[in-house]
Amino acid sequence: MASFAYTRGLHDLGNDLYAYLQPPGTWGLSNAGLIVDGQATLLVDTLFDLKLTGQMLETMKRAVPAAAEIGTVVNTHANGDHCYGNQLVANAQIIASEQAAIEMQEDPPERLRTLLTQTANLPQLQRFLQRAFGAFDFSDITLTPPTRTFSGELTLHVGSKEVRLIEVGPAHTRGDIIVYVPDERVVFSGDILFIGGHPIMWAGPTANWLRACDLILRLDPEIIVPGHGPITDQRGVSEVKGYLQYLYDEARKRYEAGLSALEAARDIPLDRYATWTDGERIVANVAAMYREFSGDQSQPEKPLLFASMAALAS
Repeated sequence: MASFAYTRGLHDLGNDLYAYLQPPGTWGLSNAGLIVDGQATLLVDTLFDLKLTGQMLETMKRAVPAAAEIGTVVNTHANGDHCYGNQLVANAQIIASEQAAIEMQEDPPERLRTLLTQTANLPQLQRFLQRAFGAFDFSDITLTPPTRTFSGELTLHVGSKEVRLIEVGPAHTRGDIIVYVPDERVVFSGDILFIGGHPIMWAGPTANWLRACDLILRLDPEIIVPGHGPITDQRGVSEVKGYLQYLYDEARKRYEAGLSALEAARDIPLDRYATWTDGERIVANVAAMYREFSGDQSQPEKPLLFASMAALAS
C-alpha cells in the first residue's frame, strides 16, 4: 500500500478515488470518501455538523470540479458523525441500509443536544461530554434521511466504476455497511474499523463484527479507508479483529466469574492497546458483550453508557 499522511483534508487514493480525513479520529472526527468518474460522483458519508461538512464539500469541489454537484451519498451507518451533514447534499440520492434509516430516526441530533445541555448537575458526565462533543455545533441540523434503502447488497455504478454496498450489521450499529470498489481494490469501511483508537460497539453481536472483518479480508483490498483514523490496509483489519476477539474472551472470563460489566471493564488489561485513543469505550464494548452472554436483547441506554465511560475516563 502506498503511504498516506494522516493529515486533515482530502487525500488522493488514485483513479479518481479520494479519502477525507479528520485526525486524530476521536469522538466525532470521522472520515469520508469520494468516488468520481467523469461528472458522476458518490460521497461516502457526511460529517458531524454543518460547518465540518461544508468545509469538506468546499475542499472536494476545489480539488475535483465534478464534486461541485454530488449525485449520490452513501451513509455507512446512522451515527451522526456519518450522516448529520446530509442536509447539505439533500439534492443527491441518499442511500443507507434499511436498519440504518430506522436508527437515524431513533437518534436525531436533538437527542444529543439535549444530552449536552441537561447534564449540568452531573459534572463528571458533563466534562466528558464536553470533551467528546463540545467542539461540534448541533444547532440548525435538520435530519435528512435516506431517499433509498436496501438490505443485503446493492451494486451501483458511478460512471463506469462498479461500487458494491455490502450490509455487515448489526455490528458497530444495527445498520452497518461497507463500500467496496472492486476494480480499484478499495474499501470504505465505515465504523467497522477504527484505526489507532478503541472501536465502540453500540449493537453487536461480536461475532457479526468479526465476520465483517473477515469479509473485508476476503475482498483483498489494497487500500482501506476506516471510519476513524488513518488510511490502512489488511493489517489494520487484523488489528481490529484481534482487539475484538481479545476483549470478548476476557469479558467472557469475567462474566463467568460473576463480575459486573463495569468491574470487568476496569479489570481487563489493555497494555497492548495503550497507545490507542478513547480507552473509556471498553465500558460500552464489555456492556454489549455482557448482553450477548445473558441473552439480553434490549437496546443500550446511551446516557447510562456515557456516564460509565465518564467515570472510567476521569
